[in-house]
Amino acid sequence: MTTPSRRRPRVLVVGAGFAGYQAARTLSRTLRGRAETVLLNPTDYFLYLPLLPQVAAGVLEPRRVTVSLPGTLRHVRLVLGQADRVDLDGRAVHYLDPEGGEGTLTYDRLVLAVGSVSKLLPIPGVAEHATGFRGLPEALYLRDHITRQIELAAAGGDPAACLARCTFVVVGAGYTGTEVAAHGKMFTDALVREQHAWPADLTPRWLLLDVAPRVLPGLDERLSATADRVLRDRGVEVRTGTSVKESTADGVQLDDGEFVRTRSLIWCVGVRPDPLVAALGLPVERGRLVVTPELAVPGHPDVFACGDAAAVPDLARPGEVTPMTAQHAHRQGRVAARNVAASLGHGQAVPYRHGDLGFAVDLGGVKAAANPLGVPLSGPVAGAVTRGYHLAAMPGNRIRVAADWLLDAALPRQAVQLGLVRSWQVPLDTDTPELVHAPGGRPKE
Repeated sequence: MTTPSRRRPRVLVVGAGFAGYQAARTLSRTLRGRAETVLLNPTDYFLYLPLLPQVAAGVLEPRRVTVSLPGTLRHVRLVLGQADRVDLDGRAVHYLDPEGGEGTLTYDRLVLAVGSVSKLLPIPGVAEHATGFRGLPEALYLRDHITRQIELAAAGGDPAACLARCTFVVVGAGYTGTEVAAHGKMFTDALVREQHAWPADLTPRWLLLDVAPRVLPGLDERLSATADRVLRDRGVEVRTGTSVKESTADGVQLDDGEFVRTRSLIWCVGVRPDPLVAALGLPVERGRLVVTPELAVPGHPDVFACGDAAAVPDLARPGEVTPMTAQHAHRQGRVAARNVAASLGHGQAVPYRHGDLGFAVDLGGVKAAANPLGVPLSGPVAGAVTRGYHLAAMPGNRIRVAADWLLDAALPRQAVQLGLVRSWQVPLDTDTPELVHAPGGRPKE
């Protein structure tokens, strides 16, 4: 009589951002053959978010910042879908697949790494007229939109309308907003050089707004000062202590009383944890799931959380939680995987501890602001360090990314539209950014 084989335990990872990708990758290597690792994610790729501004500015082709999940996680089963509900008692995750179908995945261990979504503030008109910047569709849409606005302005017509088309307002001077404004200004300047009939008195205008007293308010003041200087030298209008009071189809009303005519409001205010976190009904801190230093959810020994979804205690700063950064998410994913393995009898659990490796902000061209290991850098040296860091941090496509950088330095960018603006729009007020039809199927230009 044959003895039935024992079912391998299933580890389900929800989300393939920095934390989820690293968790799945580490689990596949640690538990290979001893457990089944399943990854639930809406797309078949990991998105390297820090380089997304370079996609919007035409420096990198879109596939360069995506890493195939099936191609790099060979011992992980990928299930395409968006987590809709978690049944903690039944140990199951219910999800919706890309075609609207419903599915359920059971688990023995669960790793919640659902990440974050755009933070939408209650400002009139922002949800209707702003474009977010959290995914590849938004970066592609923005690149088409910027290109079209410059080309329409070059065609002439009403001078006031042309000026509005050449005015771009970025709200939020954190990492993303600062890089979008820095790369965006270089992109529009390059587009203008290709327009032979461009009016001599018309210059693309970029505004970077933030309620904080300085750009990059969460970073070292020296990094902030470097970024501010580069932006202003490039021609970006930096408005600190300023935000949007209202957005309309014709422009934005600032809280200092000025009305800026524009067709382009780019929303980079910040992020909030995925709504799935609040739906769990578990204790949260600042909207993030409360976890132990070992990234386990109290009262649920089979559930772990990491990245932007988790309020991970910062052991280096007692009483605080780690910030929502890619650097923390990357390392937390590996620790979560190690502790999941330990809970299954393989290895020992460890708390999440970190050392500050510094930060790097790419400002386009050879410009950057960086402080690796606390050493402040600027100019070409910072640019080289920043790009070297990104190449080291990317789990794939390094040669292709480096090749695109070399080509961008040697050749003019290909400024063409991909047809996304004509009948598609990316809504800001959505938990999962995707291309949807604009109202009435008409362009919002």
